[in-house]
Amino acid sequence: MAENFYQETIQSPKSPFDLSLRPPLFSEFQGQARVKERLELMVAAAKQRGDVLEHILLSGPPGLGKTSLAFILANSMGVNIKSTSGPMIEKAGDLAGLLTTLERGDILFIDEIHRLQPAIEEYLYPAMEDFRLDIIIDQGPNARSVRLNLPKFTLVGATTRAGLISSPLRSRFGMTSRLDYYSTEELTNVIDRSAGLIAIEIDREGAGEIAARSRGTPRIANNLLRWVRDYAQVKASGAINKEVADLALKMLDIDNDGLDEMDKRLLTALISRFQGGPVGLNSLAVSLGEDPGTIEEVNEPYLIQEGYLQRTAQGRVALPKAYKKLGLERTSHGQKELF
Repeated sequence: MAENFYQETIQSPKSPFDLSLRPPLFSEFQGQARVKERLELMVAAAKQRGDVLEHILLSGPPGLGKTSLAFILANSMGVNIKSTSGPMIEKAGDLAGLLTTLERGDILFIDEIHRLQPAIEEYLYPAMEDFRLDIIIDQGPNARSVRLNLPKFTLVGATTRAGLISSPLRSRFGMTSRLDYYSTEELTNVIDRSAGLIAIEIDREGAGEIAARSRGTPRIANNLLRWVRDYAQVKASGAINKEVADLALKMLDIDNDGLDEMDKRLLTALISRFQGGPVGLNSLAVSLGEDPGTIEEVNEPYLIQEGYLQRTAQGRVALPKAYKKLGLERTSHGQKELF
């Protein structure tokens, strides 16, 4: 029941906005040029051989297009795709229910595949290698094994934590690719495309202003575009330019570098309360009244990438760029002075 519910919800669009922005083809997918080139080559080779795609693992931070690429692969191969998530596959019967409904060449997409239970992984190994599934029915003296032969299919796994995937599972993927954060130019192209699809009037500078504050992530860029659209509709003429985009994003407390209120609170606490570090994650989280997992997964990656923060064996440390951002300077004695 849980499996069917998840299938229905993930295949149902969250809103017309979300549905219209997912690129259906490689030609419409912006950015990730190297990953896209590899996948296009795999598709072309498989079509020439009349074969099925190798299993593919896509890793990288959330919002960069892993799910979109999985659906593009299905469209390019002309096959069906079934979507689920690692935590939703709770027992072998759930996995069997998914695999036995596949036809030759179909794609099974498992998001957050690193969260599969170890027992489920064991069932997945022969399914990936030999296209068979051995399921144990009942327990104790009545236990018996049932073998199910599967059609040749493609497993596309997506993960935000590649390091948590076990070596046996990782080795069974024919190709592993990591998606990286987008450049401002690439995100500007994403926003231009999205604005055209949902009929928003925006100039290049306005798109660039949104792109520069989108933390290198298309999902965030599209969400900010939606907000700026609403702002322009209510407080401007409906068209988006650089000034309108700037005012709209300031209303969300997103500054010119893409840092929001929580990012600045984190840097302020690290410098003012802990003298710039090093400080442990739990101590930092308590001082902010925030969950450690949220800080580690949501705030820190961008701050580290942009050079505001560093993780060390002793804890988190503020870098010079963080002091400059807050208008502070560290003296040789560790004190802080205003510029």
